[in-house]
Amino acid sequence: METSITMTGESDRTEAVNRMVIQYEKEMLKLCYVYLRDIHLAQEALQESFLKAYTRYHTYRGESSEKTWLTHIVVNTCKDFRRSAWFRRRGSELCADQIPDAVPPPDEAHMDLMNAVMKLPVKNREVILLKYQQGMNNEEIAGVLGLTPMAVSKRMRQAYARLRDVLEGDDPNDE
Repeated sequence: METSITMTGESDRTEAVNRMVIQYEKEMLKLCYVYLRDIHLAQEALQESFLKAYTRYHTYRGESSEKTWLTHIVVNTCKDFRRSAWFRRRGSELCADQIPDAVPPPDEAHMDLMNAVMKLPVKNREVILLKYQQGMNNEEIAGVLGLTPMAVSKRMRQAYARLRDVLEGDDPNDE
């Protein structure tokens, strides 16, 4: 159940962010890991994101769900990490079986699909992950990424087309 009540007091803010940590920590860690491809960086980005959520909670207006608001913070924090010169130089590859998960290991078909998703360009990958991993609709994704819902739909169509190519073995990136 999503809460969208704006709280103003410091104890209310602390309580709200503590609740978000309990409710969203695992799925936000997974999202950080997919963006950063390193569990330690993902944990650091997640901590920084929750700190930002705490210090900026007064800006939460309830126009979206707390999850959408927090996801926006997490995505932007991960993008900041990715823009750093250190991150760009280290270059690591991510495999689906490395993603931290609290559920039983996926079957082979799911692993093939996740590996194909990981091969997509970031713009395509992020809309797929936000939709299917975070369960967001196009309007929520648009809010998180700062796009219009129409742009999200376009990226989603491009992602499906690229995914189809990758799964059928026609990936132009493999050449």
